[in-house]
Amino acid sequence: MRRQKRSATLKIVLSLGSVVVISVVSMVWSITYFIHAKGDQSEVMSQPSAPVSNLPDLLALPGDALEQVDIARMNLLCAQGLPGAEDLDLNGCLATLQTMAARVLEETEKYHYRYENNPADFENSENFYKMVMLAVVLAEDFQVKYAPDKMVTPEDARTDDGFFADAHDVFLHGLLGTRRQGTCSSLPVLQVAVGRQLGYPLKLVTTKGHLFMRWEDAKERFNVEASGNGVNEFSDDYYRHWPMEVSDAEVQAEGYFKSLTPAEELAVFMSIRGMCWRDSKRYAEAAESFQAAARLAPGCQSYRIMLADLQQKAVAQH
Repeated sequence: MRRQKRSATLKIVLSLGSVVVISVVSMVWSITYFIHAKGDQSEVMSQPSAPVSNLPDLLALPGDALEQVDIARMNLLCAQGLPGAEDLDLNGCLATLQTMAARVLEETEKYHYRYENNPADFENSENFYKMVMLAVVLAEDFQVKYAPDKMVTPEDARTDDGFFADAHDVFLHGLLGTRRQGTCSSLPVLQVAVGRQLGYPLKLVTTKGHLFMRWEDAKERFNVEASGNGVNEFSDDYYRHWPMEVSDAEVQAEGYFKSLTPAEELAVFMSIRGMCWRDSKRYAEAAESFQAAARLAPGCQSYRIMLADLQQKAVAQH
């Protein structure tokens, strides 16, 4: 079982410049509810993307069509219209993502000798080496980091702490624009989006109060945590206890630890959108977002719970 020595791996790789420590305490969503290769740059791969440019059109797509929409476009469309997304430039963000992917590929190839010379430093996994380099390049070359004012422990998290008040902090445009800051609502999404541009078989995965990613193909499967110190690889069991304890009943009710489908990824993004509206006290819009999330991921009980709560608040508000 590969576990917590990943921070050391990151420091070994980072003789390229300064040692990066992506210091962050896990972002915690609401405690009451789950919101939960080698080659040249011409090999940078882009997912086929359905030609959607607004959220209503995205939500109208059937499930099989969602598989043709790249995750970055999906995430950015879910941020449209939110407080903190007034400056969202969809095409500009997607162009920046392409630039990031090209740089990751270049640096991964440049420093591949480190893996060849010492594969044990990367758990004898070339794929884990790729994930380390992805995180290193985003942190060093693009100054991607966790938003310092959003660091919170599970003990300190509150339902009224305003975590979702600014969409910059929880959607990709905050990482692809000038701020380059995010949380565990957006950092794993960025890493998955960049990795998929390079053909990496990356998935998003949920646990209680947290989002992480997974490398999963026919030959290898491992979780990646790059929202904390360095780059870590943890088992599913680790996420049963961090950032919060998870019961077997909650695993069944919420679908934790499973690799998300495109529809379920969209549901996560719509739930984050709903929380942004909720923090702005726009309860009707928040309820609409959770209604979409519940439709896209009917196996997630917390979406239905939050939907009912928000519908009551919307009625009371008007």
